[in-house]
Amino acid sequence: MSNDQNEESKNSNIIDGLDECPPESETGSSSIQDELAVKSEEWNALNDKYIRLAAEFDNYKRLSQRDQRDQIRFGNEQLLKELLPVVDNMERAIKAAQASGGDSALVQGVELTLKQLSGALAKFGVQTIETAGQEFDPSAHQAVSYGPSNDVPANKVLDEFQKGYRLHDRILRAAMVSVSSGPAQGNECDTATN
Repeated sequence: MSNDQNEESKNSNIIDGLDECPPESETGSSSIQDELAVKSEEWNALNDKYIRLAAEFDNYKRLSQRDQRDQIRFGNEQLLKELLPVVDNMERAIKAAQASGGDSALVQGVELTLKQLSGALAKFGVQTIETAGQEFDPSAHQAVSYGPSNDVPANKVLDEFQKGYRLHDRILRAAMVSVSSGPAQGNECDTATN
């Protein structure tokens, strides 16, 4: 065989071999695309994780800031609760002195002290809860008694036994009240005779 024929036979064998296996660039491209798809999925998963983590951190920051504001706003709540019985006792002392006809300088001094203490409590956000004639509110009022009244409609406050207080928008102490059940119901015998 001549050199030319030998070369032709080699070339045809090479060409036949190329038909049987895919070109190197196609297999390399396929594996690169597979790797790219895998890396793209990993990137999407990590990006998702990052976005969720960033959102959780923002929520955490917001909650911690709210907790810090509440701590500043309501930090003295326990101290203020301890002062409320002192206010109650001073009010009782003034009522007792006025009922016994005493209007001495001592009573006036206690009144001024009570006024100063009430002013200090108001400065820190303590307000009294209005009760007289108000609709009964279980979140702000503690019902001690429930009874009939011809003057006060049902579910309205009849009388206040102990003042209630609010610290900003939070109940510091509920007011002790009696609640009206409405007009007194007469017996059927009473209504039959009328």
